[in-house]
Amino acid sequence: MSVRVALLTPFASPSVRGNAITAERIARGLRQRGIELRVWDLSVVPEPAIEHQLVQFRPALVHALHAFRTGPVALRLARRADVPVLVTVTGTDVNHDLGDPDSAPVVRRVLEGAAAISAFDESIATAIVTALPDVAGRVVVIPQSASFEPAPGGPWPPAAALQRAPGPIVLFPAGIRELKRPLLPIEPLESLRPEFPGLELLYVGPVLDVAVGEALAEALASRPWARHLGAVPHARMRALMEASDVVLNCSISEGGMANSVLEALSLGRAVLAADIPGNRSLVEDGVSGLLFGSASELALKARRLLGDPDLRLRLGQAGRERVAARFGADRELDGYVAAYTRLSPDFS
Repeated sequence: MSVRVALLTPFASPSVRGNAITAERIARGLRQRGIELRVWDLSVVPEPAIEHQLVQFRPALVHALHAFRTGPVALRLARRADVPVLVTVTGTDVNHDLGDPDSAPVVRRVLEGAAAISAFDESIATAIVTALPDVAGRVVVIPQSASFEPAPGGPWPPAAALQRAPGPIVLFPAGIRELKRPLLPIEPLESLRPEFPGLELLYVGPVLDVAVGEALAEALASRPWARHLGAVPHARMRALMEASDVVLNCSISEGGMANSVLEALSLGRAVLAADIPGNRSLVEDGVSGLLFGSASELALKARRLLGDPDLRLRLGQAGRERVAARFGADRELDGYVAAYTRLSPDFS
C-alpha cells in the first residue's frame, strides 16, 4: 500500500483561486511520485464529513494549506487521528492575519501546534520566526513551481481574438480584491494610450470582494479599452499569458511568490510587478522583469516595456531561465517529500 497524505485546502479545483491552483499542482506532482494523496476542500465539505472520510482514508499525516483558514480544522482532525500536521503558510497568514488582533491568536495557535511549517520564501520564514521564535526549528522553505494542466483540445476564441489584437495587451491575472489593487493601473495605463493605439488592459480572475468588484466595474464602464474577462479555467491561462505583452502584478503583499508572476516568468513573458518582498523573490528589477513603487513609476516602466519589444524579450528570457534554475517542479516536490519523511516513519 502506498503512503497516504490528507491535503486540506480552503479551496480546490475547479476554483481558480491561488490556494486551489497551489493545492492542485502539489497534489498532481506528489501523486506522480507514488504518494496516495487526497484533497479536501473546506469550502464545500463540512468538518464532520472530512473526519469520517479521513478515518477511513488513514493518512500518515495531514498537510494543511493556509494556517488561518485550514489550520484549526487540520489540527483537530490530526489529533483525533494521532498523526502529525504540516502547515503551509500563505501571504495572508503572515502579512495580515498574524498582525491582526482578531486572527493572530488563531494563526499563532496553529503554528505552535504544527509538527512542521513550510513557507514559500525566506522572507515569509523570517517573519514567522520573528513573531514566534520557538517554532524556528520547525520552519522549512519550500519554493513554489509553475505548471499548467493540458488545455482542452481545439481553438479557444478569447485567446485567438487577443492574438489578433491591433495593440499591446497588458494582463492583470488575479482575484479581484483590495489586496491586489485592481484599480491602481487604470489611470497610469490610460495616460499611455495616445502613445500606444489599441492598448488593452485585461483583468482575469474571480471577484472575491463584492465592493471592489463593483468599483472596478464602474471604473471600466467608461473605458472600453479595459475589460474584466471574469474567472478563467487555469488550463486556459497559458494561452492568455502567451497572447499578452506584459503581465502585471499590483499586490500590496504576496506570500513569498504569486502563482501568476511565477507562471508568467516560466512562459518568458515580461512582468511588471509591485516592488514588495514577495515579488522581489522572483523579479530582479531590470534583469528578470521590472518593479514599480508608485503609480507614476508604473506608468514610466509600462512605457518602457510597451515601447521596446527587445526589452520585453530580454526580460522574459531571463525570467524563464530564473524559474528553470531556481523554481523547478522537482525542487518543490523534493521539499514536500523531505518534510513528510521527517514527520512520519511511513515515508522512510
